[in-house]
Amino acid sequence: MPAIDTLDTDILILGAGGAGLFAALHALQANPTLDVTVACKGLLGKSGCTRMVQGGYNVALDPADSLERHFMDTIVGGKWLPRQDLAWRLVEGAVERIRELENELGCYFDRNPDGSLHQKAFAGQSFDRTVHKGDLTGIEIINRLMEQVWAHPVRRLEEHRAIELIPAADGSGLSGVLLIDMRDGGYRFVRAKATLLASGGGPTMYLYHTPSGDKTCDGMAMALRAGLALRDMEMVQFHPTGLLAGPDTRMTGTVLEEGLRGAGGWLLNGSGERFMADYDPAGERATRDVVSRAIYSEMRAGRTTPMGGVWIEMRHLGPASVAKRFPGMVTRCADCGFDLAAGRVEVVPTAHYMMGGVEFEIDGTTAIPGLFAAGEDCGGVHGANRLGGNGVANSTVFGGIAGDSMAAFVSKDGVSRDPDRAALDAGVARAEVPFALTRGDLGDLRERLWHLMWDEVGILRTDDGLRRGLAGLDALEAELRRTGLADGDRAFNLTWHDWLNLESQITVSKVIARAALAREDSRGAHFREDFPDTGDLDATAYTRVTAVDDGTPSLEMVPVAFTIVKPGESLIDDEAGAPPTAHPPQAAE
Repeated sequence: MPAIDTLDTDILILGAGGAGLFAALHALQANPTLDVTVACKGLLGKSGCTRMVQGGYNVALDPADSLERHFMDTIVGGKWLPRQDLAWRLVEGAVERIRELENELGCYFDRNPDGSLHQKAFAGQSFDRTVHKGDLTGIEIINRLMEQVWAHPVRRLEEHRAIELIPAADGSGLSGVLLIDMRDGGYRFVRAKATLLASGGGPTMYLYHTPSGDKTCDGMAMALRAGLALRDMEMVQFHPTGLLAGPDTRMTGTVLEEGLRGAGGWLLNGSGERFMADYDPAGERATRDVVSRAIYSEMRAGRTTPMGGVWIEMRHLGPASVAKRFPGMVTRCADCGFDLAAGRVEVVPTAHYMMGGVEFEIDGTTAIPGLFAAGEDCGGVHGANRLGGNGVANSTVFGGIAGDSMAAFVSKDGVSRDPDRAALDAGVARAEVPFALTRGDLGDLRERLWHLMWDEVGILRTDDGLRRGLAGLDALEAELRRTGLADGDRAFNLTWHDWLNLESQITVSKVIARAALAREDSRGAHFREDFPDTGDLDATAYTRVTAVDDGTPSLEMVPVAFTIVKPGESLIDDEAGAPPTAHPPQAAE
């Protein structure tokens, strides 16, 4: 058995996106004497999904807007599936957090001529409330967060992969986390009084996907193995407009953000016809699930562009205006041979975000004492459909809350728990498996997983297709267990990490497919062609998946508690989720 290096810390944070970095800052603000360690698969501030956010940050700031309106948009957009206390905390906390980002961290967002924050239109919202910095909002937020973290005595474990949540020997809670130092391939156990799971989701098991390749659902897979329940896992969000740049570039699948459609961009099929009005009265400003299904339907009917997608067109808004408002995307499209400002760009729905994840409480705690969770690792905030602009708000709001909660927990109840040695040994043994197997083709396995999930567990689902998907996933998992590595060197062995990525992706894919098979209705991101109706909203239930002893997912349907508002009721006078007519967006300076 390989040696295991051991490190002790007060707080261990897995992930360096918006949730992880905000948690670190808040924990140290609450108690500057804490020893805080941040571990991530990449480099601090250079990895994760928050940095990739283009669109912006939803927050109710305008006097004509309200927390109640933002909340109702979130509930209606989530098809009444969100946990309502979490959704309320999101919209309430967003106001506090955006001020913190501006006034304490120094984020510079776009403003109106009168000096107020510019808020642009995003789909599925009844008010234009998305704060942004051009179309590079995530870079602004992460750069400022990174500067603040670097100014504090935070221990950085960069290029470290978490592989197992290790329980305490006495069963009292979490002892710490087993990681691989990717630089030398060695194992490191970090014992922590409090641990935050903020590693992000990332539906990279689909043919077209937006997250970076390091996002492979490791946190969800670890949580499942540790006995935690996952909810809403069938709810995988496809962003309607992923760049379709061809099969030979990793740029395919990257997002062209929702602000393009919010600003008045058109979607055209291969014949050059606008088609969204045939699917929804809101047209291009319908929610992401509706637009994705519409595009997929056009593709399936054969009304496609040369590479098999549809067009997005902005030139009717004025090329100079488009270039000024969306400089990042104009440049990105130009790099791939498209003229976004004055021409047309081919797009395709792309797997973007996972609404499902670990069940957690409003203070960031989980069912395991000492383990907290925040960000895309968590389920319950968004329900069946995340509104664009609610994602980075979710990460920063609940990341900050988790940091505060962990600091209080360490001060009151935090102890260093001795690890379960058998669990440590089992974690190492699991990671060592591919070195003892005959070399195989992991690239082919990955391609087959992409196509299987896209074809059978994707935008439009059926009972037969989901069953084919589950059978195919079982076969891929069995093949992975027979597939080894060519190189036994552990140091920066990226093929080894490809194997571990596939293990996590297949594990979580099976949960997605099982949850999708169990939900015999259609709502939000989950659409069953054989069960197209939403059904009785008063009887809304969410899926909860846990792993049994043999690793097979066990599923139950749990009624949603309507703790703030019930179907048929509203906290606002007019319709939630409908595009506004009285509040046209102003031009940002």
